Amino acid sequence: MQFQIGPAVIAVNIPTPQALMTALDQRLRARQGFALATINLDHIVKLHRLPDYHSAYARHEMICADGNPIVWLSRLAGRPVGLVQGSDMIRPMLTVAARAGRSVAMVGSTEETLAASAEQLMRDIPGLVVVMRHAPQMDFDPKGEEARRILAELAARDVGLCLVALGSPKQEHFAALGRDLAPTVGFASIGAGLDFISGRQTRAPRWVRAIAMEWLWRAISAPRRLVPRYVACAAILPGEALKAWRLRGKPRSFS
Repeated sequence: MQFQIGPAVIAVNIPTPQALMTALDQRLRARQGFALATINLDHIVKLHRLPDYHSAYARHEMICADGNPIVWLSRLAGRPVGLVQGSDMIRPMLTVAARAGRSVAMVGSTEETLAASAEQLMRDIPGLVVVMRHAPQMDFDPKGEEARRILAELAARDVGLCLVALGSPKQEHFAALGRDLAPTVGFASIGAGLDFISGRQTRAPRWVRAIAMEWLWRAISAPRRLVPRYVACAAILPGEALKAWRLRGKPRSFS
């Protein structure tokens, strides 16, 4: 599935959770760095509005569908991909890293969240080693000096996988810079995933997620922050649906 953003194309190239685990295992064992983005409608809104965000996204070798609307649009386009949510992939990704013998770092959120998450995950996943945690201040510049110091430390510690929980668009900018300054590190942007693991935030029940209504659960929990975001997402959905429909029957690009 691909999305036309101005003159450029953003393609979902990791279609299933298993495809992600396979790609992750190969890169970690080969010590090849990467950046993983989890695209959703909010990201598409930002990609249209923020040219520098588009440039950061272009540095991500792996992109998966983090939201049900992306999955639905892919089906409409005749190029179906599965749902690969960052929050659900944390434990599987860390299990792959542990089995590959690669260490893990966490950047973002708060120190309390990172500490609780690291402790819980190392308890749950045999062989997992979290060697570094860093919780930046709210005004953190993902392309500034502090970011560069963090990336230098990640490279020096030979980190295999870095979970980036800075929120969009900061986490994608940080990962993009990391591809230059810490090229052997794998960066996975996971949003609020560690907040769920630590208990800082309560995720929607499984039955709510099963009927694709997690967005409503989240909007009710934080309306001031999330309702404007979802309104913006709803506003672009008809246009994205039309573009997806126009893709039907067209030859696929594998570049």
